[in-house]
Amino acid sequence: MEKKNIVLLICTILNFIAVFASNAVNIIIPTVAAEFHMSNIVQNWITIIFFLVMAMLSIPAGQISGKYGLKKVTIMSSALFIIISIVNVFVTSSEQFLLCRLVLGLILAFINVTSMAMVVSAFDPQERGKALGLNITGVYVGLSLSPFLGGVLNYQLGWRSVILFAVPLLIIIIALLLRIDDEWITFEGIPIDIKGSVAYAIGIALFIYGFTILNETLGVILTVVGIMILIVFAMIELRQEHPVFDIKFLKNRVFLSANLASLCAYLATFAVTTILNYHLQYIKGFDSQTAGIILLVAPVCQVILAPIAGRLADRHVPQILAAIGMGLGTISLVLFSTLSFETSLEFVIVSMIIYGVGFGLFSPPNTSVIMGSVPPKDTSIASASVSTVRTVGQAMSMGILTLIFAFVMGNVAIVPDVYPLLISSCQITCIICVGLCLASVFASFVGIKSNA
Repeated sequence: MEKKNIVLLICTILNFIAVFASNAVNIIIPTVAAEFHMSNIVQNWITIIFFLVMAMLSIPAGQISGKYGLKKVTIMSSALFIIISIVNVFVTSSEQFLLCRLVLGLILAFINVTSMAMVVSAFDPQERGKALGLNITGVYVGLSLSPFLGGVLNYQLGWRSVILFAVPLLIIIIALLLRIDDEWITFEGIPIDIKGSVAYAIGIALFIYGFTILNETLGVILTVVGIMILIVFAMIELRQEHPVFDIKFLKNRVFLSANLASLCAYLATFAVTTILNYHLQYIKGFDSQTAGIILLVAPVCQVILAPIAGRLADRHVPQILAAIGMGLGTISLVLFSTLSFETSLEFVIVSMIIYGVGFGLFSPPNTSVIMGSVPPKDTSIASASVSTVRTVGQAMSMGILTLIFAFVMGNVAIVPDVYPLLISSCQITCIICVGLCLASVFASFVGIKSNA
């Protein structure tokens, strides 16, 4: 097998692991919440804290990985992930569980950046769309198998088996990487932008955390302070000779529009899996194994569409494909906003198919636009941008759901008495996300004009 294909295989498996680490945990949240006596707000933080710290580190991870070597950073991150996963199975409280999720999120921030950057570095530009399409297939395979495998493992062996699932795969990844000679250092001799990295991490952390408690005065204050610090971060970057993130990239309208489209897409869609999981397990009363099987529907569609969309992006205007994809996503969210006690399983499945096809059409072309809009030397920064936008969108998508929970339900355990409020909260969230989907469509069309 050619070296570039080995790299593609490694990075595709890493994408699968990254998605599994976040999405398989979603299916076990009711079980973990029951064991550690978590409220509805706290159990949502199992997901939020994971993506919050990934968002904090995604931008610095791009520069750090480029300076010290993509392969070296991936090996170290994989080894640490194995260690923390093993520690995670011995926790005895909700605080310990959340701390492990926090550390795993920090580690995956680097894996997300290096996996995509290695693919871009290993393949020529004319093959990049196809390679990224196959690479993103790992994401969709992870999305497909995560609910199913997570549900089955949780039902048969308990939630700790889900946490340990990635360990043997990462051992194989480390073994394969040690056989590759290339290191892919793109920032050799360039100092780390510590000021910019710290300002970004603090700003994004305060902004996202404040957003999740926006119903409180403290939340408003933290959100505003976070925005102010991010403005300071931008000012710092404009003065840096070697910024952790080159603000001048935002003058590239193709790069900017594709990132905005991605941000809106993840804001709109990520909470959907949690909403469907809650609907199936709480409202419909399915066990985690059955719910996991049902949740296969949308990701399977994404797996089928991702490589096709990647190849089409090499031959056609990718922004058009992305806009069509998010148009279908809008339709699916309109349908999800009607979920209730009476909703049939057939209706849920059809809606999930539309959702899966839509997002499968969107992601590979949009990612190809972002990665292809910067010079080759900046691929690790572009990769960091893709990862950051994704994780910020995912964290804030869960933040929207948590915020709606706080307004509608309060901080309570999810028990049958509050199921009507759970349904209302999910419906309101989906209606908000419809608007975000439409914004993603608009951003994709702006990108077409910018490309002209």
